[in-house]
Amino acid sequence: MGPTPQSSRRSRRRHWTALFGATVLAVTAGGALTAPAAVAAAVDVDFPTHCVPPPIAGIPPIDGTTTGKITVDDATPQVGDTVTVTYTVVEPAASNPTDLALPADIMTPTGKVTLGGAQTGSVTVAGPKKNDPVPGKGPFPPFSMTGTFTVTAPGAITLSPGDYNIHTSYILELDTPCTVTSPPAPVSETVTAGDNPPANTRAISLGSASGAPGAAVTVTGSDFTPGATVTLAGRSGSAQTADTATVTADAQGRFSGSLAVADRTTTGVVAYEGGAWSADKGAGPVAYVVLDDTPVPDGSQKLTTTVKAGTLSMAQAGDAVQLSAVDFGTGGASTGSLRTVTVKDFRGGPAGWSLTGKVTDFTGPGAKIGAGELSWTPACATVAGSPSTCRAGSAGVVGTAGATLASAPDATLTGGEFTADAQLSLDVPAFTPPGTYAGVLTLTLT
Repeated sequence: MGPTPQSSRRSRRRHWTALFGATVLAVTAGGALTAPAAVAAAVDVDFPTHCVPPPIAGIPPIDGTTTGKITVDDATPQVGDTVTVTYTVVEPAASNPTDLALPADIMTPTGKVTLGGAQTGSVTVAGPKKNDPVPGKGPFPPFSMTGTFTVTAPGAITLSPGDYNIHTSYILELDTPCTVTSPPAPVSETVTAGDNPPANTRAISLGSASGAPGAAVTVTGSDFTPGATVTLAGRSGSAQTADTATVTADAQGRFSGSLAVADRTTTGVVAYEGGAWSADKGAGPVAYVVLDDTPVPDGSQKLTTTVKAGTLSMAQAGDAVQLSAVDFGTGGASTGSLRTVTVKDFRGGPAGWSLTGKVTDFTGPGAKIGAGELSWTPACATVAGSPSTCRAGSAGVVGTAGATLASAPDATLTGGEFTADAQLSLDVPAFTPPGTYAGVLTLTLT
C-alpha cells in the first residue's frame, strides 16, 4: 500500500524543515569566512547567546555559549582618527545538527560591537558572503565581520562582542538573529585614545620678499592667542638668526610688526609664541632674501646665481595592471603589483605631500566585484640625498573612500625624489560569473 497524501506531506515537510534548519543553524553558528589579519592583541571572551531560526525552519531557539574576539587596526588612536574593528565569532554555540551538508558561500553575517568607557555606542560590522562547505553533523568554523568608528573622546574605550545576524541565500532568503543573553558581553579589546591638540591655524605674511642688509620688513600675523607676546625672528635654514623683535597680538589674535633683517644667510622669517620656536605655536617660515650689497673690490667680478623653486609632480610606469586569474567556484585572491609611481618634490619649501588612491567597482559580464574587495600593501623608497623621507601608507582596503599610498611630512626644508609601489589583492567571490572584470584606480598627489 502506497503512502497516503497526508503522510507524503509530512515527509516533504520533514525534508524541507531539515534543509532549512541545517542552513539556518550553520549560518547562526558561523561559516568559514575569511578574517582580516588582526593588528592589535585581543582576548577571546565567552558569552551566552540566544539564536532564533526563522519560523519556516520549524526548530526551537538555540541557547549556548559563543566565543568571540574583537581586534582593531590601531590600539592607540587620536581623537578624530578612524579605527577599523573586526568582530570574530571564534567558536559558535552550535554545530550542524543534521546529516545534510551545506554548500559554500551562502552566508552573509552582520553585527554590532559595543563601545564603553570613554566613548559609548555601537559599531556596525559586516562580513563577506564567503564560507566553506559544512559537512553533515560537522562543526561550524569561525566567521568575521568588520566596520569602523571615529574616535570622539580621549581615554580608554572598551569593545565587547554584540548581537549578530546571519542572512542566508539558499533555497530562500532567510535571517537568523543571535543576541547576547546578558548584555553587554565581556570586554575583548581596549583602545586608548589620545587627545589631539587643536589645529594650529596661525599664519604670517611679509610686506616684501627681500631687502638690503638691515632693512626692516613688515610682518603681519593672524590667529595667534589674543594678547600673547609674539617673537618675530629670521631663519637661516633650520637655525634661528640673531635678528628678532617682539609684538603683542590684539584681542582678535592679529598683529603687525617690523623686523630688521641683517643676517645675510637669512632664508625666511617666522613668528611664534613662547620662549622658543615651536611648530605648534608658530607660523612660517615665509621665504625672505637679504640682498648682498657688499662692494666688489677693484679688479674683481661678483658672481651670483639663483636656485628656482620647481613643482610637485608624479609619473606612473604604466596605466594598466593585469591581476592574476581565479577559478570559478573557488574565487579568492586575484593579485598583482601596482605600476611604480615616481614623485618629485622640487618646490624647496616647508610643505610635505600625500599620495592617495581610490578605486571603482570592478564591472564585468553581468556582475560586479565591489571596490571594497581591493586591498593593497604599500611600499615607498626615498632617493639618496633627498631632504624628506617617504613614508608608506597602511596596508588595508582601498575602496571608494580611498587610502594613502605614500606621504612625506611637513618640515623646515622638504623635497626630493621618491618611488611608491603596492602589492594588490582583489578578493573575488567564488561564483562570480566567468569573464574579465575591470576597475579604475585613481591616484591623487597633494
